[in-house]
Parts: sequence; C-alpha cells; structure tokens
Amino acid sequence: MNSTANSEQQGVPVSGPFPSQPTAYSINLPPGAVYPSPPYGQVPMPPGYIPFQMPLHMPPQVPPQYPPQMSMPIPERAPGCPPGLEYLTQIDQLLVHQQMELMEVMMGWESNNKYLVKNSLGQQVFFAVEENDCFSLQCCGPMRSFVINIQDNMGQTVMSLMRPLKCSACCCPCCLQELEVQSPPGNPIGYVKQNWHPYIPKFTIQDEKRNSVLKIIGPFCDCKCFSDVNFEIKSLDETSVVGRISKQWSGYGNEMFTDADNFGVQFPMDMDVKMKATILGACFLIDFVFFEHSKKQDHH
Repeated sequence: MNSTANSEQQGVPVSGPFPSQPTAYSINLPPGAVYPSPPYGQVPMPPGYIPFQMPLHMPPQVPPQYPPQMSMPIPERAPGCPPGLEYLTQIDQLLVHQQMELMEVMMGWESNNKYLVKNSLGQQVFFAVEENDCFSLQCCGPMRSFVINIQDNMGQTVMSLMRPLKCSACCCPCCLQELEVQSPPGNPIGYVKQNWHPYIPKFTIQDEKRNSVLKIIGPFCDCKCFSDVNFEIKSLDETSVVGRISKQWSGYGNEMFTDADNFGVQFPMDMDVKMKATILGACFLIDFVFFEHSKKQDHH
C-alpha cells in the first residue's frame, strides 16, 4: 500500500496503457541510434504517441564511394626522357578530345581551349589547357598566339606549347605558323614549322637543335563531311609514312554548331619520346590552324 500510494502521489499509474518500454516508441529506429527514456508520469499521453526526441548518438555517415578516375599508371622514366613524359615511352597512339565550352555553343564567345589526352584504352594520360587573355581570344580568333600547358594526372605541368602570332594567309611565306615544344617548361625539346605551299598543308618536325626530322603533309581539302581528315607523318624525303594525325568526324551536330574536335595521333612505339611530344604539339597547332573556328561566329 505504501509503494502504491507513493506511486500515485508521484503521478505514475500502477497499471496503465504504457509499459516500461512502449512498443510504439521503439519501432523504425535507425540502426545504432540510442534515444533517452521518454518522459512518463507528468501528462497522460494517448496510446501510440511517439515523443519528438533528438537522438543522443547517430551512426557515422559513410561518404559515397565513386569509381576512381581511369588514368594511366606512371611507368619508370627512361634515360633521356624529360620528367613527366614517361607515359609516351609505352604508347604508340593518343586520343585528343577537346572539351565543349557552353559559352561558345550558346553565345559564340571564344574561350580558352581544354583538351583531354587519352591512350587507346581510354585512360587519361594528360590534360591540356590554354592560357590566353580576353583580347586575343575575341579579336585574333584561331590565329591567336597561345601558351598551352599540358599537365599529368597529378596536376603538374610537364610540357608547354608556345605559339607566336602569325599571319594565316598562304600567300605570305614570311609569316608561316610555328610552335615551340618545351619539357619541362623553359627547356625546348622540339619545334613545328609550317612550310609554304600554295594549296597543300605542310609542316616540318624539328628537334631541340632545329634539325629537321620529319614532315607532316595534309590533304588538299581539309573539309570532309562524314569522314576523317588525315595528316600523314612522313620521312624527310616524303617517301615513307611513319605516323598520322587524324581529325576524326564527331557527328553532324558537333561539326556544325561547335568547334570541339577529336583527334587521333599515331607514331612508332620506338620513336624518341621528344619527337612524340613534338608530334602531339603539332596536333594542337593543326587544330588551331585548320579546325578552330566558332560556328556561331561563322553564322554571324
């Protein structure tokens, strides 16, 4: 009787619809969550009432797991290979994909070009980004001078491409296109020089001492619908083909309304790594000279 009276005085019923651990309170709890005891005894609560309580402890949230970016593993650097170009010693083909810029598609405003460089398996080898000012982008168009920094998968700049401002008219043999390839930046390893010809695109690949090594010869017409445009890499006497730079057909929509181009670069596996890097630089120069033009600007 005394315990019953004490319980009734404290406002806790001896028997009622609320057991010591109500079933309605313990359903649908997050795994591992710990809640404090509900405040019984003050105000009678209807059956099924679930009090609003903040958990004292919640299980830690596990961050979402994303698949790692596919990138080519770093091989060992061979003797004489510039640091960061170890990738080129083990490949004979590169795929260059220019990223589409929204402002160019919608407004026709030229912006700094960005490229993804991958191997034949689709693994990222390099990332190339142009550095330029607004005046050159909007006023000089595809003939603008530029600096393109090529970065490895760690974000380190391993190669720089330097192009001065030159005239685009084929009738001016004194102002032909030229590109300097540096690796590491500040150390020239090769040059690409345009050769004058009235109707056929021609370039010469030179080493760091400006000795001519290879030739690049393009087609008579660089505008082909529904097919690739091939620039053959040949020996100095132009008798044998040793590689190719192909501007790949990317579909009617991309070709008509954007200047985002795709290229394939092929060279011998045992070619000097510096010459491979220079041929890659020639790919960017060919893109600017023959294919870098905004469709929006053409329509205007």
